[in-house]
Amino acid sequence: MHVGVIGAGIIGINTGLRIQSEFPNAQVTLIAQEFDKDTLSNGAAGIFRPGTNFEGPTPEITREWIYDSYNFYDDLLRSQDADKAGVFQVSGYIFSSKYKSVTRNHLLQNLLPVYRSATEAELKLCPGDWKYGSYFRTMIIESSDFLPWARQRFQAAGGKVINRQIESLKELQRHNFTSGQEFDVVFNCTGFGAKWLCNDSKLVPVRGQVMKVKAPWIKMFYYGDYDTYIIPGRNTVTLGGCRQMDSYNENVDPHDSQGIWERCTSLVPSLKKSTLVREWVGLRPFRTPVRCEIEEISTDHDKKLKVIHQYGHGGYGVTTAPGSAKYAVKLLHETLRSGNQAQSSKNETPAFYPSKFFRSQSKL
Repeated sequence: MHVGVIGAGIIGINTGLRIQSEFPNAQVTLIAQEFDKDTLSNGAAGIFRPGTNFEGPTPEITREWIYDSYNFYDDLLRSQDADKAGVFQVSGYIFSSKYKSVTRNHLLQNLLPVYRSATEAELKLCPGDWKYGSYFRTMIIESSDFLPWARQRFQAAGGKVINRQIESLKELQRHNFTSGQEFDVVFNCTGFGAKWLCNDSKLVPVRGQVMKVKAPWIKMFYYGDYDTYIIPGRNTVTLGGCRQMDSYNENVDPHDSQGIWERCTSLVPSLKKSTLVREWVGLRPFRTPVRCEIEEISTDHDKKLKVIHQYGHGGYGVTTAPGSAKYAVKLLHETLRSGNQAQSSKNETPAFYPSKFFRSQSKL
């Protein structure tokens, strides 16, 4: 079986790894124009914290993605690869001066090992009139480490990597760029690029801007009102942010920079001593719900190409990628079963499934 994966960000690379895990005899090809540090994923702070407004295909599937992703990263955290993959634990607070609901997250409360209300003393840890707060322990996934680690793992398992811009899904029906044979199925993990590749008007950019600073004394994360956050990474601390719907501006805005700096240094005054490393802007691919479904595309000469779309995760790609990938690969199992059943009915003989099609959905 020949499988193509378009896009090498956090969604694409997790999908490639998942396919290899469940179909070890498949030839998997990862096709992308940008890799590692050039992807949107590389600019993410990488904290495992889904937004309460994040929506997968259904509420049940949404929770499944988050739980499966957490278990994947937690297993990785406990493994010898944790350091290479850039996965580590972090604790911190979220405060609000107005809304208690802002500090509660129903998607995390029963999942994380520690998630509780902040005490009166903890509400006074940071300057401000904080009335509500929560404390919890989660993980950071440093994409600058995770992406190259995952790609090396993918290639070590026999995966092929091609640097190429895809202008149309029809290109993938003609050949798979490696063996000359056609793809049996393609996973579309192109993030915001799917807006044009699929002509998807539901996919909109949510502009984000952050500052990366040197502040090695910051060991905990802090969230405050007005999209203010301070998230420690391995080498830098991410200060944010902004959430500008339907903005295509990819340039650093000095007004946003000033606002981020003022809010973050007000929340944690010691940050005034930090050193700016860089500023970064990214367009989060936001779609409600995330698109994760099978589509059969008509191509040249009346041929059909099966495409499993998987995009629109907004700012929560890192948080949900392993679980989303597991679900998308489950769709591949289903399309293979339905195809075999149709062939069996046509031939009036029992369907035969190679044993690899029945591999358990084991963890990576």
